[in-house]
Amino acid sequence: MYNPSDVGKKGSIFGLPYNLEEAKLILLPVHLDVTVSYGQGTSKAPDSILYESSQLDLSLLSVDKPWELKMAMYDRIVNASQNEIHRGRATTVIKALEAGKEPDEEQINFINEFCAITHERIEELSTSLLKLDKVVGVVGGDHSSPLGLMRALSKQHEYGILQIDAHMDLRDSYEGFSYSHASIMFNALKEDGITTLTQVGIRDFCEEEENFISGSEKKVHVFYDEEIFSRKMKSIDWGKQVEEILETLPQNVYISFDMDGLDPSLCPNTGTPVAGGLQFNEVAYLLEQVVRSGRRIVGFDVCESGNDPWDANVAARILYRISVLTGISNELLAFR
Repeated sequence: MYNPSDVGKKGSIFGLPYNLEEAKLILLPVHLDVTVSYGQGTSKAPDSILYESSQLDLSLLSVDKPWELKMAMYDRIVNASQNEIHRGRATTVIKALEAGKEPDEEQINFINEFCAITHERIEELSTSLLKLDKVVGVVGGDHSSPLGLMRALSKQHEYGILQIDAHMDLRDSYEGFSYSHASIMFNALKEDGITTLTQVGIRDFCEEEENFISGSEKKVHVFYDEEIFSRKMKSIDWGKQVEEILETLPQNVYISFDMDGLDPSLCPNTGTPVAGGLQFNEVAYLLEQVVRSGRRIVGFDVCESGNDPWDANVAARILYRISVLTGISNELLAFR
């Protein structure tokens, strides 16, 4: 009896009527922002995205009946009070570092232990859902949020990561935090099943990360935002550049979408905004071409949305696109 033209149901992702048992695609909300190094609030983004998602009209120009993909969001995984306690500890550590003082190593250890346990819990949950033949995505939270899912998938598939981001996230234990949002790709590339990393939209990085790429045994392909823009000015259109991005991807692809990869006008309250960035339709085109190329999306995350209605609205639209395209790539939906 579901009518996709009716008002969306609040409290259900995209206003859809499906429950966890019948859903084929499960979204894991990870309310985590312990290690953020600039703006706070991303731990509240999963709830904001859930709320705003029911405002979406569900038809897409290129997809036949996308609402028929059965999707549902899981219950809260990260305890809110524990996140706030450890976020407070991290703030004390960061303030000490910014003042040129030695941080409290005991506080750093508490934070690292909490994050390690959180990622282990998410890995276990992801593994159990994958065994039920579910497709799994993560809704963050800061960009450290999907590590558990990445680990679970790496035990089932070999895959490459397509990362949309302003930052490389290749630092080793940034600010003393082993599971920093600035270290997610450094940690992910430790997993044997993750074979390559392709980064698109990068415009804020450091020498340590450049050195990591040059010394990495695994291939890391970087498409810098500045170069993307410069090539457009030289009449190398986005379609041609997308073809070059696709050439770096293996058959199985994990999409890691940090909202700060977009133009900041689309995510003004993201944790670490950077001038420049991609437009909504540019990333929509790139993501669709991944699937049209015959590649399979094995999992994904959407992270670093600000706790603000506009940021959450845009993030919900990105999340919907990626979810639907993941469904198509797993033969659960079809293009028109």
